[in-house]
Amino acid sequence: MTTPVHPVNRLRPRRSCLAVPGSNPRFLEKAQGLPADQVFLDLEDACAPLAKEGARHTIVDALNNGDWTGKTRVVRVNDWTTHWTYRDVVTVVEGAGQNLDCIMLPKVQDAQQVVALDLLLTQIEKTMGFEVGKIGIEAQIENAKGLVNVDEIAAASPRLETIIFGPADFMASINMKSLVVGMQPPGYPADAYHYILMRILMAARMHNLQAIDGPFLQIRDVDAYREVAGRAAALGFDGKWVLHPGQVDAANEVFSPSQEDYDHAELILDAYDWCTSEAGGKKGSAMLGDEMIDEASRKMALVIAGKGRAAGMERTTKFEIPEA
Repeated sequence: MTTPVHPVNRLRPRRSCLAVPGSNPRFLEKAQGLPADQVFLDLEDACAPLAKEGARHTIVDALNNGDWTGKTRVVRVNDWTTHWTYRDVVTVVEGAGQNLDCIMLPKVQDAQQVVALDLLLTQIEKTMGFEVGKIGIEAQIENAKGLVNVDEIAAASPRLETIIFGPADFMASINMKSLVVGMQPPGYPADAYHYILMRILMAARMHNLQAIDGPFLQIRDVDAYREVAGRAAALGFDGKWVLHPGQVDAANEVFSPSQEDYDHAELILDAYDWCTSEAGGKKGSAMLGDEMIDEASRKMALVIAGKGRAAGMERTTKFEIPEA
């Protein structure tokens, strides 16, 4: 395990995480103009085996010469059970490490797989003269073993930024009775994904990581996408994959607070700051309209306000000091 030479901000906006086949130059170019928070250029499932080697070089060219302004730039490599992984990492990071934010590792089953990627990244960074520890890692949980080991995985490296749910492979790994990725299986009267999502969320939050929901493959059914994304957002997830441009706006909306909630959160922060100040009487709690607020209220408001600020939202209300 390594430690970054300099502290790195691992909490980036990831409301919408757009998957782009690394072997398709046209899609790579189009992705640069879409309003996704994160774009990941895929060397794994989106690339046929015979296209993977060429796709590495296509991705390096796209990262070095494309305009990815405002986007988190990620490459998903193949998982460690294949023979492609080390060459994916070496080619992409040596070729475009200065223009890369994270490597996504799929099908993570134990902490040692993350440690191995960390060590390989460190060797490349030292060899190339890059800042050691700057490139982050995103770990994708896609089977039962990965979920059982998710606590250890989340603690495996200071490079880790996100824990991601991979629903398609996961559903297959546990023999779930459904062919529609992300939708509820027939015959089960509750949310079949609740335990999985909460398990990932708890591991992520324990280590101050972001939790990301995976893809919804019915790409033309945006309403269904919103419903599935809304489930993850309600629990506290930070974002969700998008497979089609039509899903980007939906993800950005679902994982941003409403204007009303954002305004209210900012008002709570202002009111709490005032009531605990000398001028406000150094009180531990106060009334904001008909609502009592205290330190716990402030912590909850910080979450909503942080998401709104990250989304570039602007306030439409202003705190007024209450009359004595």
